[in-house]
Amino acid sequence: MMKSAQVVKALAALAQPTRLAVYRLLVESGPEGMAAGRVAEKLNVSPASLSFHFKTLSHAGLVESRQEGRFVYYSANFAVMNGMVTYLTENCCGGNAAACRPGTKQTNG
Repeated sequence: MMKSAQVVKALAALAQPTRLAVYRLLVESGPEGMAAGRVAEKLNVSPASLSFHFKTLSHAGLVESRQEGRFVYYSANFAVMNGMVTYLTENCCGGNAAACRPGTKQTNG
């Protein structure tokens, strides 16, 4: 179970348009991840800027990296992502998890 401080750190890391785009791209790419150069190319971000964003996402625990030859691959840390979602939805709708499904219309009363 994630603690609130961890969730705040992860959400703060995602609260920037480029980092959010990087993270979404890595989530879409699945567990294999993507080479840093390919991420830069797909998002049209300079390598220096991308390095800064990867560092922030890594420190928040949202991404992991691995070296393969001369390339660095980054991938989303799905355990942290799922922990964050679980934390945010733990007491969803007063414990009525069925009411929290995507597409369920919420009313403010």
